[in-house]
Amino acid sequence: MPASTRARPLLVSADEELLDESLRLLAAAGAEPEVATAGPALRRAHREAPLVLLGADALATAAVRALPRRPGVVVVARADLPAAGWAAAVELGAERVAVLPGDEAWVLQRAGSALRDPVERGRLVVVGGACGGAGASTLAAAVALTAAAAGRGALLVDGDAFGGGLDLLVGAEGVDGLRWPDLDGLRGRVSGEAVMAALPTVGGVGVLAASRSAPAWPPPEAVAAVVEAGRSAGWPVVVDLPRGPGPAGTAFVEAVLADADLAVLVVPARVRAACAARALVDGDPSGSPSPWRAAHSVVRRIPGGLAAAEVAGVVGLPVLAELAHDRSAVPRAERGEPPPIGPRTPTGAAARAVLDALPVPAGVGP
Repeated sequence: MPASTRARPLLVSADEELLDESLRLLAAAGAEPEVATAGPALRRAHREAPLVLLGADALATAAVRALPRRPGVVVVARADLPAAGWAAAVELGAERVAVLPGDEAWVLQRAGSALRDPVERGRLVVVGGACGGAGASTLAAAVALTAAAAGRGALLVDGDAFGGGLDLLVGAEGVDGLRWPDLDGLRGRVSGEAVMAALPTVGGVGVLAASRSAPAWPPPEAVAAVVEAGRSAGWPVVVDLPRGPGPAGTAFVEAVLADADLAVLVVPARVRAACAARALVDGDPSGSPSPWRAAHSVVRRIPGGLAAAEVAGVVGLPVLAELAHDRSAVPRAERGEPPPIGPRTPTGAAARAVLDALPVPAGVGP
């Protein structure tokens, strides 16, 4: 792709010497960066650039401190940073502090890699059930498997600490790899490749499951770190949420829902299930608005049950897809066989409808 038709790297600095050195390095990598220090131009370029070079002089400015965390941020400096500078770099999610001229070769290689191989930021799908046994875990697994089959992988995160382990559903309980208690200490920015390599993998999907021997709600910071690691590496991330997490799990459930590109609530076509879904959508009248209000529903058909339109009328959410009745789903799950994702299977068709509903990303990351 010609350089003029793709997003340009962003360079943020008012230090003339640092600007000159950084511009020279980017030119050697074949890039003409966009230079911005404040205002809408800075926010837009920060969002779209394949690589962001932040001058050490800009770390303390209000415009830079207000920017959201994103992958592909490198701090460039002409001397070692003081403690306050390192703290600001960590807060902004910088992957490295490059001190010039000593780190010139690394910056040149990093810029070249960002320009050659832009990776679209992975999108986050959150799946929950209106009631126990709704089929949310099965749909979440099918969405992850379908996304992985169409790309280069996906990450499936078990959000139900006491659900018995999502690895059982996909037949990965005997596969070596880490489970939630092993990753509870994660904080901040971590490598997506490292996380994926440490997990049990089935059909190109890295499965981060709950533990059956030591079940506990993962800390919100660890959940955020894992989700961000997968998305930064370009993988779709699918989180399977519990129906009633209780006080210990509510914080991370709300945080994941708030950051989701698409939230899906699976509702069996029964009156009680529809009413339970409506209670989730309405939330606590005395509290903040329910994060499920912006969700879509997938209606699981039940023989003799409600029509999808009737479910939608009760729940108050738009129906994204209908999950046809599948008599083989339960015995297949009991045997540890992953849900089928062929285009003519009920789970495969519903999973494709979910993925097709994802918003088109506005830009790319490194």
